[in-house]
Amino acid sequence: MSEIKKIATRESYGNALAELGKEAENLVVLDADLAAATKTGVFQKAFPDRHIDCGIAECNMMGIAAGLASTGKVPFVSSFAMFAAGRAFEQVRNSIGYPHLNVKIGATHAGISVGEDGASHQSIEDIALMRVIPGMTVVCPSDDIEAKAAVRAAYAHEGPVYLRFGRLAVPVINDNADYQFKIGTGVTLKDGSDLTIIATGLCVSECLEAAKKLAADGIQARVINIHTIKPLDTELVVKAAKETGKIVTVEEHSIIGGLGGAVAETLSEQCPAKLLRIGVQDTFGESGPAGELLEKYGLKADGIYKKIKAFA
Repeated sequence: MSEIKKIATRESYGNALAELGKEAENLVVLDADLAAATKTGVFQKAFPDRHIDCGIAECNMMGIAAGLASTGKVPFVSSFAMFAAGRAFEQVRNSIGYPHLNVKIGATHAGISVGEDGASHQSIEDIALMRVIPGMTVVCPSDDIEAKAAVRAAYAHEGPVYLRFGRLAVPVINDNADYQFKIGTGVTLKDGSDLTIIATGLCVSECLEAAKKLAADGIQARVINIHTIKPLDTELVVKAAKETGKIVTVEEHSIIGGLGGAVAETLSEQCPAKLLRIGVQDTFGESGPAGELLEKYGLKADGIYKKIKAFA
């Protein structure tokens, strides 16, 4: 059997910007001295006149992006998720969100899979922070194909968009001919009648593997990829709850305020159902190899399988 292709979604981000830059002359990329890490160096090399290195000044970078957007440019501001969503939150809220400017935030190195950089750099709160800003669209792609499609969709979308990318190489799972990406529309990857697993980001591929393990035990799990956390595909979530009765959310983020929180809000208002939220509990991350951290925090296929089996 051939080896599964793996690509980090931060790589996809840089490549997608470079491709889109050929078509969109109003696209501008901003970085905070991290072009090599965020992979926007690819765009910088191709379009040096449309790349601005703002230095280690993320808050100022958001203000510059707001100014550019007000003149008709479409800026993609790029930094680690901890800095883009955390350090610059006030500027994102007041300078971009409040005037509803057409700024796209490319946040890389999200979640505990940043690995050895440790808790200070492992953003497990960014989805919660961004989805609370009125009018902000929040997207967390699951693989290379979805990440590239998300960048194009973000460019075409009018208004602020938060794009969440990872450092760790993840399997390509959307390499089918009929794949389509649409902001706000979830994707059912596997059907099942016993329960539904709703996942986002790198956890989607792990959930597909966990579903195989569950099937071997006679538990048929539906698997849904929610790449857009805001606006959430509430219709798909409610449909799954009505048809399978039990819902499990899986995310590389705190279970507070992220995908699990968004799904819990929807279920409590529209279709009460049993819910299990799998993710980072009310704790910080720690330094260590990305794979080992994901395993320790129960976000690899085997850990997900064990939690769901106990829940089912």
